[in-house]
Amino acid sequence: MFNQIISTRKRISLGLAALAMATLSACGGGFTNSGPTKAINTSEPVPVALLIPKFSSDAGSVAQSLENAARMAVADLGDTKIDLRVYDTTGTAEIASQQAQKAVDDGAKIILGPLYAEAANAAAVMVADDGVNVISFSNNPTIAGANLFILGKTFDNTAKRIVDFAASQGKTRAVVVYPNNVEGSFGLAAIEQAAKNTNLEIVSAQGFEFTQDGVVNAVPLIKAAVDIESADLILLTSTSVGALPLLAQLLPEAGIDPSIIQYAGLARWDIPPQTLELKGLQGGWFTMPDFARTEEFSNRYQETFGARPHQLASLAYDGIAALGVLIETGKSDAFSAQNLTQAAGFQGVDGIFRLKSDGTNERGLTIAKVQDKQVLIIDPAPRAFAIGGF
Repeated sequence: MFNQIISTRKRISLGLAALAMATLSACGGGFTNSGPTKAINTSEPVPVALLIPKFSSDAGSVAQSLENAARMAVADLGDTKIDLRVYDTTGTAEIASQQAQKAVDDGAKIILGPLYAEAANAAAVMVADDGVNVISFSNNPTIAGANLFILGKTFDNTAKRIVDFAASQGKTRAVVVYPNNVEGSFGLAAIEQAAKNTNLEIVSAQGFEFTQDGVVNAVPLIKAAVDIESADLILLTSTSVGALPLLAQLLPEAGIDPSIIQYAGLARWDIPPQTLELKGLQGGWFTMPDFARTEEFSNRYQETFGARPHQLASLAYDGIAALGVLIETGKSDAFSAQNLTQAAGFQGVDGIFRLKSDGTNERGLTIAKVQDKQVLIIDPAPRAFAIGGF
């Protein structure tokens, strides 16, 4: 089973952590977004392109969920009209680049998507000189910048939220457990950065090879680090489709008692729901979107389309909803970088979010606890951004 997981993870998968494993090609990452933007006529339906891997063997079902959510958002805009045009990237950078240019030639004023980092990077580069911004579903911060924004949930947001909360609860000494791959490196770096302005010290970072033997061999080292450093917190970067289930079994068996040492993670521990049944995660903390809003969206989606949405579908809904808010201002430059990055941000079905001038994003997240194999909200998501953050 673990070998199957590894095989799957070698592809660009579709969860929070897996999206970070996309190719680390940069599109001016870290540079301020600037330059002319396509003018729009807000008195008429505004052409918006949706680039998704519609006929990709790996992501076709996710693409359909993204498209459904986008169309649902368009319908919810009421008098604000968006002319949504869907283009298939097939999940490749080359086709994404071609389709981005076609979308602009067809009149698109902004592009929502693509899904994968490499495809998003290629699409943004292709249309940069056309004055068109791209809002990708990727959560890979290394591609963000210039005319490319990322809408996906990043490690930086998740790490900041969980680290700040842990520090507020009096935790002071943490051991980070992460796989020795791109995903793990992103998670570790985000945690270390988040801890810099808190009283929480990262006393040890324990990596492991992403194999079953790698996890097994790392457990004694993790236990030793916890004991030697008198740690009061274990931070796990792994997902439920990765090493999390095995770690949740082996760490408590090795003597790292979850009732004494607080467990916490960067990934959502409620997806799939069976993850909540893992004994080692009982009492553990993790972050998730605004629970009430996410559930409301999922229920509406199911009523409309007859199935639950993929967890990324909300990104498409929120992207369209944000564009609708900007169109309502009546400004011809509504899709400029300045307007896209408005400090107040936007209200989304996953909670509040805002795009930053460097192309990354900030999100309001909930802190949840696993209690009796169920999700217990212990610190709700903020409902508005403060001037300097939230």
